[in-house]
Amino acid sequence: MRHIRVIFETSGPDTAEMVMAALMNIGFEGFEEEAGQLLGYVVEDLYDKILVDEIAAQYSLTYSTTIIEAQNWNAQWESNFQPVIIDGFCTIRAAFHMLDVQTPYQVLITPKMSFGTGHHATTQLMLMQTRDIDLTQKKVLDFGTGTGILAIMAEQLGAKSVLAIDTDEWSYENAKENVIQNNCNRIYVVQSTLLDDGEQYDIILANINRHILLENMQLLYKKTVDGGKAIMSGLMHADENIIVEAARNEGFQLFNVQKLGDWMLLAFDKN
Repeated sequence: MRHIRVIFETSGPDTAEMVMAALMNIGFEGFEEEAGQLLGYVVEDLYDKILVDEIAAQYSLTYSTTIIEAQNWNAQWESNFQPVIIDGFCTIRAAFHMLDVQTPYQVLITPKMSFGTGHHATTQLMLMQTRDIDLTQKKVLDFGTGTGILAIMAEQLGAKSVLAIDTDEWSYENAKENVIQNNCNRIYVVQSTLLDDGEQYDIILANINRHILLENMQLLYKKTVDGGKAIMSGLMHADENIIVEAARNEGFQLFNVQKLGDWMLLAFDKN
């Protein structure tokens, strides 16, 4: 199965994030960011030049395309996927990594094409925040689960139950695989959008992006129990004011801000 690689000449990380979100909505399933460029990958049969042209025009970008011949993508991931160690807390590794784990927690991940390997700053920020809040016997929602890494860590930290949702079929299948690989039995993986179904959660983990957070802020507030917490990332420094304002307008109260490189995490209470 061949892929199309589309290379956009971007003007900065904010633009790259917005373009990435738009491309995901039309079937793109893998991304790389380089200096001044965003590389997106899509199965050849799903490539729609008209839609890509519309996205490029919307953000005033130029792009080029390359055909990528069929190859062993798992082998590619394995060759590039290195362990991630958050000192004194957790190790994120694949099953083929042979290392002596010294941290209290470890998560086994077969990443494939899903987001959430532990390498990205936002995933590390979310992991470090879970370390600093009490998850014991908590009901947790992982909104945009990707590989399932945050859901798996939540169970290891004592969560009573975890609902892990993602709209992307690849992520859904990958998260289920990783949940089984980590011997988890309190995580429920569902391919779904965020639903207004009356369910509420003690802790919501939402490592996704600014646009989806803004679209769902009211529902995130409704789904957080009184006294609960909503932890949000997938955010850049420029997103801080708009996310904080939107969250406060719903009734959330900011209690923590963490930054790592160009990325940040915002943590809210619902009192």
